[in-house]
Amino acid sequence: MLQYRTAFLTLGTTNFELVVNFYSQLLSQQPHPYQPKRYAQFNLLGLRLGIFQPQSSHETEFNNAARSGLSLCLEVENLENAIAFLTEMGYPTPGKINVASHGQEIYAYDPDGNRLILHQSS
Repeated sequence: MLQYRTAFLTLGTTNFELVVNFYSQLLSQQPHPYQPKRYAQFNLLGLRLGIFQPQSSHETEFNNAARSGLSLCLEVENLENAIAFLTEMGYPTPGKINVASHGQEIYAYDPDGNRLILHQSS
């Protein structure tokens, strides 16, 4: 059995400062801990989001063309307000709001093309 103390999501990026600035603005917080050009961590409710600059020998693993199927899902109180906020940031959502049995959601993307799912419960 694997025993662990906590889990968190990390994103590797060659656009470190751009991606860190995006999540700082999106999440309304500064990263902590923060190591310039190396690592930034955001502490969310129930999740830690780490962003790291890969070593130069591993940068090709983190090109936009090689994205995985992972998505960061953020449950929001008001989907329309969240869409407006991302648009103000310069990252408008490219699609329409999807209605599902569990509520409404829309996809958005960070500067590296990682998918965000903004979800509002019904």
